[in-house]
Amino acid sequence: MERGVRPEIVDTTLRDGEQKAGVVFSPEERLWIASGLSRAGIRWIEAGIPAMGNEERETLRAMMELRLDAELIAWNRAERSDIQASADCGFTYVHMSLPVSDLHIEHKLRKSREWVLERLKDMLDFTRSLGCIPFVGAEDASRADPEFLLRYAEAAAAGGAERLRFADTVGCLDPFETFRAVRYLTDRSILPVEFHGHNDFGLAAANTLSAFQAGAALASVTVSGIGERAGNAALEEVASAVRTLFQLDTGVKLSELPALSDLVARASGRQAAYGRSVLGAINQ
Repeated sequence: MERGVRPEIVDTTLRDGEQKAGVVFSPEERLWIASGLSRAGIRWIEAGIPAMGNEERETLRAMMELRLDAELIAWNRAERSDIQASADCGFTYVHMSLPVSDLHIEHKLRKSREWVLERLKDMLDFTRSLGCIPFVGAEDASRADPEFLLRYAEAAAAGGAERLRFADTVGCLDPFETFRAVRYLTDRSILPVEFHGHNDFGLAAANTLSAFQAGAALASVTVSGIGERAGNAALEEVASAVRTLFQLDTGVKLSELPALSDLVARASGRQAAYGRSVLGAINQ
């Protein structure tokens, strides 16, 4: 990571975080959390999935009316109906995700690599026709063939995407492999790379730091690391480590994180796992 380059944080507590078993935020809690994230200096908030239904869309519209300092992103499958729902909600930034590993392409989609590239092109064209700015996710990138992942990145760039998310969907990477995989991509793709790590082996934060060192421009995190299965990289750990170990500023206000962690803990019915413990050690 170049000295002086600000790594950016994308918080997905309201999307991936809510996929934690037993966690369901009320509409009011989602608005409180979004406001807390904005107060904490988070620039990018992955706000939710408009295709989930009317209640979700109503909450997301209410979130936009808060006029937060953060930018709100809608998450979508690479489906026309999903993307249309996001545009109808008023989102400017639209994230779409497609599998890129052969395992997922063949067994989850029952499609081919060429189908994935063609679908990506079509959905990028559709997204831009709606006046939205597309971001692209590479699902299961950690198990993808590197050359196909590069083709996918090139297709995303050619189609007008503004960033590429490298997703360690099943949390199978270690920091060394993360560095090699992300560096291979950042050395060859013109798109800014965002790293999205899962914590199945307790390495999500370490892998995220390694991805930054390899040239990733952004990282996806959640408050206290809540999320699907074992969770995601914790906002508190990543932001404080970047500040302390790399001497770089993510823009995150560390002093706001204990209150934010407590808020998410109450809303999720969980005891706050981070916040004071991480920040207390840094502030000593």
